[in-house]
Amino acid sequence: MNNKLKGAGKRAKEFFKKFGHGTKYFFKHNVLFITFVLTVFIEAFMLRAFTVKNFTAISPVLADLAVTLLVAAFGYLIKAKNRFKYYMTWAIIFTLICVINSAYYSNYVSFTSFSLLATSVQIFGVSDAINTIVELKDFSYILGPIILILINKRYRTTSYFDSIRTKEKSRVAFLKTLLAGAIVLGFFLSTLTGTDISRLYKQWNREYVVMKFGIYIYQGNDLVASLKPQISPLFGYDKAAKEVREYYEEYPAKANSNKYTDKYKGKNVIVIHAESIQNFLLSTEINGQEVTPNLNRLAKEGLYFSNFYAQESVGTSSDSEFTFNTSLLPASNGTVFVSYWDREYVSTPKLLKEQGYYTFSMHANKGNFWNREVMHKQLGYDKFYNYKTDYEINDEDVIGLGLNDKSFFKQSTGKIKEIDAKYDNWYGVTIMLTNHTPFTGLGDTTDLDLTYKYIKTNEETGQQEEVVNDYLSGTTLGDYFTSAHYADEAIGEFIKELDEAGLLDDTIIVIYGDHDAKIKRAEYDYYYNYDPATDSKLDKDDPNYQEFTKYDYEINRKVPFIIWTKDNQERKEITSVMGMYDVLPTLGNMLGIHSDYALGHDIFSTDENFVVFPNGNWITDKMYYDSQSDEGILLDENAVIGADYIEKISKRAEREVSVSNDIIVHDLIKKERESDKVLKESKNG
Repeated sequence: MNNKLKGAGKRAKEFFKKFGHGTKYFFKHNVLFITFVLTVFIEAFMLRAFTVKNFTAISPVLADLAVTLLVAAFGYLIKAKNRFKYYMTWAIIFTLICVINSAYYSNYVSFTSFSLLATSVQIFGVSDAINTIVELKDFSYILGPIILILINKRYRTTSYFDSIRTKEKSRVAFLKTLLAGAIVLGFFLSTLTGTDISRLYKQWNREYVVMKFGIYIYQGNDLVASLKPQISPLFGYDKAAKEVREYYEEYPAKANSNKYTDKYKGKNVIVIHAESIQNFLLSTEINGQEVTPNLNRLAKEGLYFSNFYAQESVGTSSDSEFTFNTSLLPASNGTVFVSYWDREYVSTPKLLKEQGYYTFSMHANKGNFWNREVMHKQLGYDKFYNYKTDYEINDEDVIGLGLNDKSFFKQSTGKIKEIDAKYDNWYGVTIMLTNHTPFTGLGDTTDLDLTYKYIKTNEETGQQEEVVNDYLSGTTLGDYFTSAHYADEAIGEFIKELDEAGLLDDTIIVIYGDHDAKIKRAEYDYYYNYDPATDSKLDKDDPNYQEFTKYDYEINRKVPFIIWTKDNQERKEITSVMGMYDVLPTLGNMLGIHSDYALGHDIFSTDENFVVFPNGNWITDKMYYDSQSDEGILLDENAVIGADYIEKISKRAEREVSVSNDIIVHDLIKKERESDKVLKESKNG
């Protein structure tokens, strides 16, 4: 027995000695490989730490390590002296993925997509916003390539790469590394569920995909998914059509009758697309002054939907325009306005044109921004009035991206008056612009005082004195308050000009915020926890500190939706939760139009008050649910929520996202109509 123990101990000693020698040899002769793997892997971990913060999750760690090893393995097939170029190229690619996603997540709480390359030209129009988008942490990933350069420089001067050419067996090293990567990948795949695979394929829940698959698999899969506009229509049509038919059989887009049915039928309509206006502005006062006095008045005098949410994705304003008009959700990849502009959609302008309306849209930006010149025609607008081609532009009237809102509205009033003289009924959308990120360039154009004023007793004299703290100066939120106040003034002037032109007597005004301002949560946290005594934010340990949580942030993203008429016949606040895709069914019922493909509901004819967001999150009157983290928060303290409630709505939410995307990608409305036409002709024949 002792001899056996001695033998086993000797073998173990020899094994560890051999292992130690092998490890030492490996680290000595694979410096570039090790540096590349470590830096790229650490970058991926840092990104998740800065964003989704799932530190303890093993799945994304295995996924990122597997991708890194598999990519690094092919470096062994390249000559040692040229290997640095291979690793450096991939290091730059991986670093760019991390830098771009880090900055994008900080501002949009999501991850970027290759599909955005088609719309990347838009960023040149908002270049001033770059300073507010990029943070210092976003550059920390650059250390990876820098370390790789320094390591290569050090070892190249010592003829290191010449010495290892004969000592290493490249093909064997390649196969071993490839095998190691495959083993790690196998372990990773064993952690996945059917839901994980489904969400990777659909790609609409990006945060969830990164939390489960890591950033590198996410981005690789996204590259494939971004080709869907060209590839998907060729495959999967039958399955998509079946899924869509089954959905509408179970949840038909019915036209229900209620007290508002046909209430505004035959009325002219002016829609004000209020850029970046959030609902919390309507209840905000600074130094006793309302930030949005005109919107506040209109909300009190009309139908005010105070629990209304935009449902935009990466297409921001263009997504909201699409959902507002069609009652469909934005595309899961790319933007409808750019990637799917050539599909057929049922829209408010088209439906009103069937009733004899003249339809038009107006915007003070260039016509090619978000491909509006093309897409507005596809949505059914007879004419799109836009910057430079239809408006007089003076340098003093330009703020930010184009003509300022006040000049835009003033000139638009004249155009609407000409339209009114020519057509009996008309429907027009005016798209605002000045209140666009980065919310600068207004200077002293408004009277809003953003300073914090309070009375303080001077400890030396005992006298009371006024203290003025300019605490919002230089903050994005402060600039936003000023910009929103200007936008509100412009809306007030527009309503007055329309009235003076005699255009309000037979017209309804519809106002909606297109999306939230995309201001970082930290700025709200500072604003709501500002301590004037110290001119700084309250410490988290202070009993008066109130954290602005991620749920506070999400719920705060709601935007206003108002339907107003000059006679103020309807004065009511509707507090039921409502989404952008509910507008066509709700407003359409009032105007006497209906879409069989609407995903939303007429808010006055349904008990199904829930809003589905493009990333799979949802909100009801009872709770907000985060599908990425599989957790939520109660909004009704008296509500009793069970697992069945969450499961039911989550499944419905996923189906809505999928059905909407199928309709868009496969051009199902056009194809289904063509199919119905052929069927009718065959029956009649």
